[in-house]
Amino acid sequence: NRTGAGGNLAAEVVARAAPDGHTLMLGSTGTNAVNPSLYRELSFDLVRDLAIVTLVATSPSALAVHPRVPARNVRELIALARARPGKLTYASAGSGSSQHLAAELFKQMAGVDIVHVPYKGAAPGIADLVAGQVDMSFAPVANVVPLAKGGKLRLLALTSARASAFAPDTPTISETGLPGFDVWTWYAVFATAGTPGDVVDRLHAELARIAQLPQVKEPLANIGVDTETSASPAQARAHRASEVEKWGKLVRATGVKVE
Repeated sequence: NRTGAGGNLAAEVVARAAPDGHTLMLGSTGTNAVNPSLYRELSFDLVRDLAIVTLVATSPSALAVHPRVPARNVRELIALARARPGKLTYASAGSGSSQHLAAELFKQMAGVDIVHVPYKGAAPGIADLVAGQVDMSFAPVANVVPLAKGGKLRLLALTSARASAFAPDTPTISETGLPGFDVWTWYAVFATAGTPGDVVDRLHAELARIAQLPQVKEPLANIGVDTETSASPAQARAHRASEVEKWGKLVRATGVKVE
């Protein structure tokens, strides 16, 4: 197991491994769709040198605000931000994190100016949100739903365009003020580029089987994560390509950098 450097250490191990399907990486939106645009000086290529096998899980984030913020829904929040440019703040898990990118996409699509306050991880940012030190966050749904139920935060909407069984009464940003907004974290298994197609197909089939096991599905569902596999490796490749393009455009347009 290799961790660190935003997932790039693990990616390099897989990128340089023998293409036999024995060295795999569990990647995500951040490591395999955002990082190719954030990290331009790597000694390997995050897209060319890694072969996606299949998605294995997905999860939305949630837009949550401190209860003092006078906005009950996304439309009201956008109106408030437009009336107070540069006055509202949002917490993220750090520069270049998925929370940061989700908020920057929201700002771009809504045409608002909200100030970024980066933290070292999601937990301290959420703690400061509860304390009222920041106004809002695009945070992991499992972290903010219990706090919203306890009245410590107000949950405005999910970031994904589809509903979540983990928060069935929470609408989406797309349907409550910003049509077309669709951000969700996906997790996928990657092999070394050049791994034979029949090996990739076998890995895909086995991962799809495992993802449907109750002992896998149920614990993940309890934290707002849905097990979801691609119909085929080809579909997974198409998904990754569209995500790399989507987040690359945002990184270039906003000038987001890692610190």
